[in-house]
Amino acid sequence: MRWLDELIDDTPGSDTAIIDHDGTTLSYEALRAEITQAAQRLTVQGVSPGDRVLIVAENCAQLAIAFLAAVRLRAWCIPVNARVTANELDAIRSHATPRVTLFTTDVSPDAQTHADRLGATPLAPGWTALTDSTVVPEPVFDTPARQVAAMVYTSGTTGAPKGVMLSHQSLVFNATVSARTRHFAPGDTLILTLPCTHIMALSTSLLAGLSGGATIRFLARFTVDAQLRALAEGGTVMSVVPQIFDQLLRKLDADNATLTAPGLRMIGCGGAPLDPALKARVESRFGLTLQNGYGLTEAGPGVTSTIYGPPRRDGSIGYVYPECAVQIDAPDGDGAGELLFRGPGVMLGYYRNPQATAEVMTETGYLRTGDLARIDPDGAVHLVGRKKELIVRSGFNIYPPEVEAALMSCPGVLQAAVAGRTHAGNEEVLAFVTTNGSTDTVTIAAHLRQHLAPYKQPQHITIVAAMPMTSAGKIRKPTLVEGFTP
Repeated sequence: MRWLDELIDDTPGSDTAIIDHDGTTLSYEALRAEITQAAQRLTVQGVSPGDRVLIVAENCAQLAIAFLAAVRLRAWCIPVNARVTANELDAIRSHATPRVTLFTTDVSPDAQTHADRLGATPLAPGWTALTDSTVVPEPVFDTPARQVAAMVYTSGTTGAPKGVMLSHQSLVFNATVSARTRHFAPGDTLILTLPCTHIMALSTSLLAGLSGGATIRFLARFTVDAQLRALAEGGTVMSVVPQIFDQLLRKLDADNATLTAPGLRMIGCGGAPLDPALKARVESRFGLTLQNGYGLTEAGPGVTSTIYGPPRRDGSIGYVYPECAVQIDAPDGDGAGELLFRGPGVMLGYYRNPQATAEVMTETGYLRTGDLARIDPDGAVHLVGRKKELIVRSGFNIYPPEVEAALMSCPGVLQAAVAGRTHAGNEEVLAFVTTNGSTDTVTIAAHLRQHLAPYKQPQHITIVAAMPMTSAGKIRKPTLVEGFTP
């Protein structure tokens, strides 16, 4: 297994590696030179093997350069989305104790705000930095399987974020498998909209694309117009969360417009449940199979993908990655139980939290995903919910994704989130939705009665103006429940 920074060593230097957020281009040769220069700057700042380098950024070439420069020095890179709150960033910095904190101030106003608040000083054009000379490096190992390359903090939708330690082996495995199965090659242009400070985009798009010699086109932030423009200008691969596909379709429908995507050859999604109805709409409009996948930060992230099996029309998350294995722990009568995963991508553990690490790792090397799933006889995996979010009402198991899918099928509903709340010695089902203004709670409830068994019906449906979101684009359900008033 190679070291992560070796992924682009043999890529042809004449091909374009990056089209930056502002249209600037970098060849692979220029990218390698920039990485070398960045590594020298970090060395001057005192960075040595085992140190932590934290990057506060949004999608841009500087993020890729700093990440690969840090791992070349055998430092741990910690990418953090610039849109986190001040309290979130302070908590991460306090836990990670980075030698250097970098801010992409030319690209991100939010990074600039964080840099100003913390007193960062200029390091190079587009960069400001904070340096702490008192930190102690972590142990360094001479094999890619043991040396940490990245520490990615979980989004914390159900608890405090944890620092997930991912080895060079983990990221190289995920990047190379993704590149090989998706046939990434020179001539491809990957439209990179999802933030590379999170594992899905970092590993299976940015690193995978570079390992295959493709071009990465960075969009600093998602907008419908920018995404459609990137497609029209020749993007060949687009992998996003389902909500982005939904927004693109709504825009095209509202404008009565035809999709223009002359080079597009592959579309995929992950990061959230895929509604089969949305999948059908996307495939009809795009004329391509919408590949669905599932992963988690602790797996670096790949666990399953529909690309590893025959095309599907349902919301299955697909088949297990090559060289990996899954099993169901303590299945119920319907075959649903916690999904366990084992493979080269599994994390080394949670930083400075051996107890939490022990809670999710079995003695046989399987990772407890915390997700409930069932597996078809042909190996296709179906998620049914989060273990922590399972609602037990009057002895019946209720899986929030099923109720959310029914809500999303109601005309006028834009987003849906379902959670449980203990009440009067039982659990009740709370549903929260955003709408386009064309529906109300009475209509939504009537729709659900036609699609769900009585025990799955929400006891309360609340229309909210907007969903509270994490920086990874996930809904903060605890915040919705805390703010609920019957």
